Amino acid sequence: MTIELDHLLVPSHDRYAAARQLAELLGVPWAETGVGPFCPVYVNAGLTLDFDQAEGPFPVQHYCFRVSADDFDAILGRIRAAGIAYRSAPHGADDMQVGHWNGGRLVYWNVPDGHVWELLTVSYARQP
Repeated sequence: MTIELDHLLVPSHDRYAAARQLAELLGVPWAETGVGPFCPVYVNAGLTLDFDQAEGPFPVQHYCFRVSADDFDAILGRIRAAGIAYRSAPHGADDMQVGHWNGGRLVYWNVPDGHVWELLTVSYARQP
């Protein structure tokens, strides 16, 4: 049996701005409307992040994207060009550094909604 994650809901105080920012950073398409009241970000052919408008507090989530070295460089360039602070570790101060782990690179950044986004080139969850 094959199981694939199809979509996730991402709570946001401004679903349009949050979806647009992530899509622009990743270099993927998005839409102001989708199925239901969501702003979808089409991460790849099999995964959509549906940004949902949320009122009041909501739990902070962590989302991680594994990409090629070339895509890492391109996305990090867009993060820098957008003036977004980032760090080399999941927690702590924004040190504007790239972390290195198991022969790969990684960075973390937060968005105004508080979610933590991670970009890496080598998975620590799945070893070769």
